[in-house]
Amino acid sequence: MKLVSFIYQGKISFGFYFEGQIFDLREAGIKLHFPVAESMKDFLWDWDRQIEYAQKIELEAKAGNLSAINPEKMLAPVPFPTSCRDGYAFRQHVEAARRNRKVPMIPEFDQYPIFYFTNHNAIQGEGDIEVLADHLQKLDFELEAAVVICKKGRNIPASKADEYIGGYMIMNDMSARVLQMEEMLLNLGPAKGKDFCTVIGPWLVTKDELKPYKIPPHAGHEGEKYNLEMKCWVNGKLVSQGNMADMDWTFAEIIERCAYGVDILPGDVIGSGTVGTGCFLELNGTGKLHDPNYPEQWLQDGDIVEMEITGLGHLTNRIKKVGDYSILAKKKLTKNS
Repeated sequence: MKLVSFIYQGKISFGFYFEGQIFDLREAGIKLHFPVAESMKDFLWDWDRQIEYAQKIELEAKAGNLSAINPEKMLAPVPFPTSCRDGYAFRQHVEAARRNRKVPMIPEFDQYPIFYFTNHNAIQGEGDIEVLADHLQKLDFELEAAVVICKKGRNIPASKADEYIGGYMIMNDMSARVLQMEEMLLNLGPAKGKDFCTVIGPWLVTKDELKPYKIPPHAGHEGEKYNLEMKCWVNGKLVSQGNMADMDWTFAEIIERCAYGVDILPGDVIGSGTVGTGCFLELNGTGKLHDPNYPEQWLQDGDIVEMEITGLGHLTNRIKKVGDYSILAKKKLTKNS
């Protein structure tokens, strides 16, 4: 099932996508006398019961017994996540980034998965990504996948963590590299370089749809894994290509670490981290490693960014500059000691 959120008749609602059409789950639930949740948040908190209702409603849609709707606007599948973490699961990306900086691969990558928290209030779906002048100082995409948690838990072993995943989505962890590198000089962050936008969508795809793509995890790892091709285009040009099969750490292993000593909650979004070749920072660094005159590329005002992952859909955004206010311009002068 492909779950979606949208604005319909001026209100935020949710439903599912089927063969190019959108169906409103709340409306269908009223018609078919199923007590469907009032919001995507409530749906996720009551996942086992609600997904059963949704699957029965989907069967009615497939039989032609329900009418599709025309939403005014599509939103992120989970428009108000309870939190948003992003992992660091692809060794290829980490290795290339460190090689490009002429530093050795960090051995700790292979010892445990890591993540950081980003701004869950800046989650969005398809459409314009609004940025300020500082964001356009080396603005970058990051091609990733993400999961949504559908069950509350704490201290979850990786062997059971997949039970807490409701579904999968495409994720674009937008990055303003100048802001990011500025603050990380102080060994803290990323914060302002990441907190303005994270894109997820277009659908939340339940795990049953991905069964044909399931593969074993890498040796020494545990958890579910899928062979899903990942691609990104900028202005129609293919710039990145990878595969979820290349995740070294599984989502189950990342969840184990996320849930250590704390609750994970329905509606939490957890990203995979960037696939190998999945951002301009890596691509530019690799290009310059082989050719010092390699022309760097970064996202510009008006650029169209498209991402696609097998089974998870196609996600399109446009970069839109909305102002010239700059915090980079407000740096204090260094004091002489």
